[in-house]
Amino acid sequence: MVTGPLEGLSVVEGTAFVAAPSGGMTLAQLGADVIRFDQVGGGLDHRRWPLTKDGVSLYWNGLNRGKRSLAVNLRDPEVTELLAELIARAGNFLTNFPPVGWMSYEELRSRREDLVMLVITGSHDGTSALDYTINCAVGYPAMTGHPDDPRPVNNVVPAWDLVCGQMAALGLVAADRHRYRTGEGQQVTIALSDVALATVGSLGNLAEAQVNGQVRGRVGNAIYGAFGRDFKTADDRRVMVVAITPKQWRGLLEVTGMEAEVAALAAELGVDFADEGARYGATGRLCDLFDPWFAQRTLAEVASGLDANAVCWGPYRTVAELLDEDPRCSTTNPLFAELDQPGVGTHLVPGSPLAFGGSAADRGAQVAPLLGQHTVEILTLDLGLTSAEVGALIDRGAVATAD
Repeated sequence: MVTGPLEGLSVVEGTAFVAAPSGGMTLAQLGADVIRFDQVGGGLDHRRWPLTKDGVSLYWNGLNRGKRSLAVNLRDPEVTELLAELIARAGNFLTNFPPVGWMSYEELRSRREDLVMLVITGSHDGTSALDYTINCAVGYPAMTGHPDDPRPVNNVVPAWDLVCGQMAALGLVAADRHRYRTGEGQQVTIALSDVALATVGSLGNLAEAQVNGQVRGRVGNAIYGAFGRDFKTADDRRVMVVAITPKQWRGLLEVTGMEAEVAALAAELGVDFADEGARYGATGRLCDLFDPWFAQRTLAEVASGLDANAVCWGPYRTVAELLDEDPRCSTTNPLFAELDQPGVGTHLVPGSPLAFGGSAADRGAQVAPLLGQHTVEILTLDLGLTSAEVGALIDRGAVATAD
């Protein structure tokens, strides 16, 4: 555990996959004591790809940093009694498991009336859904990709899962604050599909279709409603260049030396490129003017020119190139620390992106636990079992340790 603004907050987590574990990890990175329980041998997500050559899940380790791990047989009645008591003592429960049986809010609340329980579901009606089944349904893949290719393109980032996890963490903290003010606990629910639908509505996409009657199509790597697109350099690299603000637009004109040509194009089209909508409408023609400048220069030369003129840009990279080239992805950034993850080895580990007080100090990067690493600790210190009682549970396979 790290010392942070959520020190003193105790959370039990019964989760799998991305949304809920990422929410629990966010709380742990901010100082909460988060206990994750899993089935002996690992739950549904314990061996998800990517894996090391020895079969250790980098995915599972990446989403469970800073937590304590309890490995149990979830089909054992004595174990579920212990888990219910652990949840009652913590006072906060985060889960995306079906809240039924011993895990229902009513059953758990019978042990602690002011219990806070946050439940993540697929859809608001309780039906199942995953990031991938939601993303395809909300219209964004139909806007992604190039206009001359009709195939839908999914987002490789499970964005709805990650946003849902952050909202779940916020929801749990909000419910904890409500309890602090009123003494009242409550069950909070959040549906993964609602996270996506709320976003589609907040970004104006629903109104665009409903009010304007427009279905937005694919625009490749252009930025809808503003100027931005990718360009190829002389050494076969690609850069994304964005000119949303007037300063960025002026800088792009200056570095490419295209002021006169762009002014002539504006006169031809009868538009004012001071307006970002006009720039977007003429993206293709404008890029025809800018393309040669990029094509005649290496990435290093392009970078130097764009930086000198305060143009907003970024290079296209593989993750390996990111590690090699970008100082932001290194220990010079206080987000990261080089840590030895048991079973994996030493590698860059991020902490919380939040920097409280504007501090540049490290953000509490931590390793993930081994499955069952804290089983004995939790059963003895958190639940008060004797060594003999714990030994009996281990002997009959009701719980397991990392050994």
